[in-house]
Amino acid sequence: MGEIPGLRERKKLRTRHALIAGALRLFLDKGYEQTTISEIAMAADVSTRTFFSYFASKEEVVLCDARETLDHMLRTFAERRPDEGPADLLARAVEMIFETLVDDAEAGWEITEINRLVMSVPSLRAQALLLMFDAQHRMVEALLEAFPGELDVVEACAAVGSVVGTAKLAISVGLKRGGPAHEVLKGCRQAVGLTLAGLRAVPPFES
Repeated sequence: MGEIPGLRERKKLRTRHALIAGALRLFLDKGYEQTTISEIAMAADVSTRTFFSYFASKEEVVLCDARETLDHMLRTFAERRPDEGPADLLARAVEMIFETLVDDAEAGWEITEINRLVMSVPSLRAQALLLMFDAQHRMVEALLEAFPGELDVVEACAAVGSVVGTAKLAISVGLKRGGPAHEVLKGCRQAVGLTLAGLRAVPPFES
């Protein structure tokens, strides 16, 4: 008898969350460099082979959410609605991410602990910085494609840089001040909202 539609994907999602959560707890308890892939697999009650079917390395476990967030943003930009302005499109893309994190306590814990870990491990911090710069470049190009002739490069850079920079700084400061995950994400959401409100006050971002 075949599996119920969607069951396989739900199983895969649970395994993925178990690997990420197990890895983060081991990284926090033992240290990033001291934790082995075998230990991560064991913590999630899967084989090492299964680990590699989800992630290519320990670094991938830590940075996968950033890549998936970028993919989400790019897809949203590519699906711009006819009546959407640049600030509205950015707001919709960002809000969909926040709604997921608010509704999923485990995902919210993961993203805050990942940011905490990245800030404490120099090699991860360097890689995350490169990833963030690349993501912003790609978001700028995608925003320009979504609004041909309506935005120039400087305006697209200002919009993407202000939103991404605000989100990153709000999370970083919130974690440094020792806030719990839900409060850090709430503060980040509010900070990004203020940035988007500021964008909407000036052309060509006015609604």
